[in-house]
Amino acid sequence: MDYVGLYPVWYEPGIGSGWIVGLIATVHVLFSHTAVGAALFFAYLAHTAYRRDQPELLDFIKRYGLFLLVFSYVLGSITGPGIWYSTTVASPRGISALIHSFVWKWATEWVFFVIEVVGVYMIIYLVGKVDRATHLRISVIFGLASYGTMLIIIGILSFMMWPGKPEWFTEGGYLNGFYGANTFAQLALRTAFMFTMTAVVGGIVAGAIKDTAFKREITRKLALLGMASAVIGGLLFQWYMATLPETAEVIAQNRLPEWFSLSLVVALSVIFAWFAATWLRPGLLTPALASAMTLVVLVFGLWPEETARESLRKPYVAGQYVYSNQVIARDVPGLGIRSEIPLLERQGFQHSQVFVPQRLKTVTAENAAEVGHSLALTTCSNCHSLSDTGMRPLAGYFGGNRDVAEIQVYLQGALVTGNTLYMPHIPLNDAEAFALASFIAGMNRTSPLHPEPRRVAVNATAATPVTQSQE
Repeated sequence: MDYVGLYPVWYEPGIGSGWIVGLIATVHVLFSHTAVGAALFFAYLAHTAYRRDQPELLDFIKRYGLFLLVFSYVLGSITGPGIWYSTTVASPRGISALIHSFVWKWATEWVFFVIEVVGVYMIIYLVGKVDRATHLRISVIFGLASYGTMLIIIGILSFMMWPGKPEWFTEGGYLNGFYGANTFAQLALRTAFMFTMTAVVGGIVAGAIKDTAFKREITRKLALLGMASAVIGGLLFQWYMATLPETAEVIAQNRLPEWFSLSLVVALSVIFAWFAATWLRPGLLTPALASAMTLVVLVFGLWPEETARESLRKPYVAGQYVYSNQVIARDVPGLGIRSEIPLLERQGFQHSQVFVPQRLKTVTAENAAEVGHSLALTTCSNCHSLSDTGMRPLAGYFGGNRDVAEIQVYLQGALVTGNTLYMPHIPLNDAEAFALASFIAGMNRTSPLHPEPRRVAVNATAATPVTQSQE
């Protein structure tokens, strides 16, 4: 008997494991992108301060830098490992794919990050304690190291959407997987928006400046940076969309809400209007209003963009070969990887998994709903909630249908053949399709999404956090 290396499933029933990962990652993007943009902004301010003999600009670097030590480097250093932990338990094979493809890139990024952390302390605490030339060198090294971390991470994020070159599948090699059209488009787009975030968050510090003349100067610098980056970022978004794979374009046209594009335009317009207002009237800027604007950017800018990016790469989680449900979906000769679809078609999901209890490997009339629950955890829960809350509740995708036979026909006619818009190819055999249909029918009978409750024999653990290894 051959087995696939599917790990026990981490399923959070309240909002879904995917949303937990998304929440942590979105907040981390705010912290990390602000830090990178601020590092380059500090280099500009340091050169301006020494060239014009404006020591107050160095004082602002100290103030903003001290704020970032907590905002970006403490909170960012918490959410960063939070991403690693949550993604490792939610998508272990996806993380494995990234590490095996880019282990030395990760190592390089960590080296740059160490330089960045040391650099932020040095640029803050060495003002006036070292000569100008040395402090300027520190500012440049700090800025370049910080931006280097983004360059590497963006390459890996782009690979998650689409390997840089098709040769990667046959030849391997991180350069083939890392550098592609989407890499540079995403780097340019994020570079623009990191300056937007730097300007928004910088307003929290600038709003507390007492010197009216200096507050006006620094507020207008931040406002110009924010307006320019918001406009450029909006224009670059079209380039980014043009570099997506064909499957992502189909999903964007059919699965993203109709209001998605409009919401981004509105968010960018509000951000631009905010910066325009503070440029015209710097006295409007206060720490409270800047903090509120930071939340607006997080909720209405970063969150929709990050969740959309996650949706657009479906049904894959990494490299167009690892499905979101962790199944290897295609051969990758360059890495010696073989598709697991033929094995699952031959043996079935339940018989191919190590961590499925023996009593659930064979479907019977008595355990059909429980086996279906096990299959839903394995094949569905990475993208769908198995309760009535959270991301894409599974019960809402079958129109309230309670007929097991009809649901089974759909599962075998669409999912088993792979003829769906963005769902992965799920090769369920007849017995497994019946079991999953039994579980879904039971969900539809008991779900508030489809009232008319009836008595149904669904395993009681369906709405509790479980793993497939439970007996």
